[in-house]
Amino acid sequence: MLIGEDLAIACANAADELKAEDIQVFDLRGISSLTDYMVVCAGNSMPHLKAIVREVESRVREKGAESALQTEGKAASRWVVIDFVDVMVHVLDQEFREHYALETLWGDAKEVIWNGDDED
Repeated sequence: MLIGEDLAIACANAADELKAEDIQVFDLRGISSLTDYMVVCAGNSMPHLKAIVREVESRVREKGAESALQTEGKAASRWVVIDFVDVMVHVLDQEFREHYALETLWGDAKEVIWNGDDED
């Protein structure tokens, strides 16, 4: 079962499979009580955002992780949050990604290095 950092990296790799842009993973343990890890990525169109969300949800289920507790937003809103409890995945369109710059909200968070290669 995937949890914590392994789940965050699996989410990042799933997003990478569908060519999500500017993927970053942050370790928020000790900084936020909301979640342990945050994955932020961007898509370039509504269909692209939908596909990224579907791929992330599907891929983590295939790897034995629990389904998302909740998914908030729709591609039409240009920002979708997938809540896996330990990991929150933010999928935004590129304009929102640049405007909201979520990574700056947690300036103290350590960025998790992931190589984009899915390891089984």
